[in-house]
Amino acid sequence: SDLRMASTSQKGKAIVDRPVPRGKTEVSLSAFCFLFSEMVQYYQTRVNTTQELEKKLAGAGYGVGARMLELVCFREKAKRETRIVGMLSHIKDNIWKAMFGKAADALERSTANEDEYMIHEKEPLVNTYVSVPKDFGHLNCASFVAGAVHGMLDSADFPARVTAHTVQFANEARTTILIKFSQEVMEREKRLG
Repeated sequence: SDLRMASTSQKGKAIVDRPVPRGKTEVSLSAFCFLFSEMVQYYQTRVNTTQELEKKLAGAGYGVGARMLELVCFREKAKRETRIVGMLSHIKDNIWKAMFGKAADALERSTANEDEYMIHEKEPLVNTYVSVPKDFGHLNCASFVAGAVHGMLDSADFPARVTAHTVQFANEARTTILIKFSQEVMEREKRLG
């Protein structure tokens, strides 16, 4: 009885029934850039190739993505997405906005492969303030974002391989997050009709 009273608010709702507070939703750009730059430098001293560094960044992003999906779903009381396009739209619009302050530029399905989707971003924040050393020539720090998307999809039971690529579109470089879903996801999508 005493325990029940301690866990309820003055309005009579249990603490687990109250909404998750928004808190401060923005981090200063300079703080984010500094922390991200330090993370890149930390991993850079522990790898030998660009691919190893991108893999480390993706691994760091994976945990962030899993937690961001959970946090945004709790805050917005969003229903669980069971379809591929619904899940990717939720990531592109809601979670991307929570992470980067704006929705991603575009979501596209591959015309060549039905199990591939792409999220396009013209200027990802993680690539904006990072200067790449010559020995890491083609480094794409958006591997961190690809790792975050991978974490979100795995947490939502949409296993996929997620990678970041720099692609030329109309004389400008864009970052594309390429998502290739596993066969089980495609079979589930077909069953759902």
